Amino acid sequence: MLNRVILVGRLTKDPELRYTPSGVAVANFTLAVNRTFSNQNGERDADFINCVVWRKPAENVANYLKKGSLAGVDGRIQTRSYDDNEGKKQFVTEVVAESVQFLEPRGNNNNNTANPGSKREQSRGNQSKQFNDDPFSQYGSNDNPSDDLPF
Repeated sequence: MLNRVILVGRLTKDPELRYTPSGVAVANFTLAVNRTFSNQNGERDADFINCVVWRKPAENVANYLKKGSLAGVDGRIQTRSYDDNEGKKQFVTEVVAESVQFLEPRGNNNNNTANPGSKREQSRGNQSKQFNDDPFSQYGSNDNPSDDLPF
């Protein structure tokens, strides 16, 4: 039998980090994953998939991902049930992430807010050099996209 899920999508809100009574970190988040086909109106619908991640990866997700972040999740589907406050049985289906990949460079998110990852760089002070994510920045930018291309 095989229970394996690989997803790539954007977080719909900031991850929620909490700790179990025994001190184990657990983070919950929802990924919006575009479908590969269009609907009758020619638009691509999305599925909103609940994910959970445990221990140190949970803390990393909470510290470095936020609403709109692009992430890859590798894990398994899990179903569980519980009785709510009214005694009614509730069923939950979620992806238990075995690994979460951060698919955007630090500071490159579709929102213009500060990236939590920058906190770590600031705390290092002058101990390390500033890392430039763009290896072509020394060549300037191409602000004139109407240049004639040879093809």
